[in-house]
Amino acid sequence: MGSPLRLIRAPNLVMAAGGVVAGGWIGLAGVATPPPLVWAALSGIGLGAAGNAINDVFDVPADLANRRTERPLVTGAMTTRAAVVLALGAGVLGLATAALAGGRVFAAATAALAVMLVYSPWLKPVPLVGNVAVAAVAGFPLAYGALAVGRPAAGLVPWVLAAAIHLVREMVKDIEDEVGDRVLRRRTLAVALGPRGAAIVAGAAAAAFVPLSLVLPLRAHYGAAYYLLALPAQMAVLIAATHLLLGRTDRIARLLKAAMVAGLVALVAGRVA
Repeated sequence: MGSPLRLIRAPNLVMAAGGVVAGGWIGLAGVATPPPLVWAALSGIGLGAAGNAINDVFDVPADLANRRTERPLVTGAMTTRAAVVLALGAGVLGLATAALAGGRVFAAATAALAVMLVYSPWLKPVPLVGNVAVAAVAGFPLAYGALAVGRPAAGLVPWVLAAAIHLVREMVKDIEDEVGDRVLRRRTLAVALGPRGAAIVAGAAAAAFVPLSLVLPLRAHYGAAYYLLALPAQMAVLIAATHLLLGRTDRIARLLKAAMVAGLVALVAGRVA
């Protein structure tokens, strides 16, 4: 994968665009792609690319310790100036396509981009605050899609559930990035509590997700297809919770990513089927 694509995390952007479309289908309770939903999906790609690029610009000192062979700004494959230009262009694209999707979508896009811009310098150093902020933004594509089709209330349950899984993932990433975060004197959860303490908190959050993933869709009257298809996601999260509570963080990211995909399919099926 080329350096610009690695900088903006292209596979994650594809998933984000898919989340926007899925949110639209949930809102419509049917499979359709009206123009505002298409524009919103393109906006999600632009905003995500901008957020990822600017995050790497701020994270160079930490990445020198944590991801020396992964990040193009650290390996020298890209310059900081090129990354900033790419972030600006992607941000403009994200906002422009959001405006084409409608005024409320543009307002939501502006708010999401603002959170992404202040995340690394001001939110990430605060225990849990940074985790919650990035989880809320990462789970937002589902609500964004529902907003684009004029059904914002339908996006609330998917947003909360997606953000809950992302919250666990962000806590795990803090554990993985502890060394670099100490270099930047960021008081993340893993720095504040130690890797073991952070793993316990992440494990508790993962365990709490399972009852949440049952109660919220039940109250929102999701169909039986949701409960059937959500089982693999819930099992994956429970396995992740068990590993974390035992102090093991290896392969947790893969488990949670698999849970996200399975959960996305379940949420759509619970409304469309």
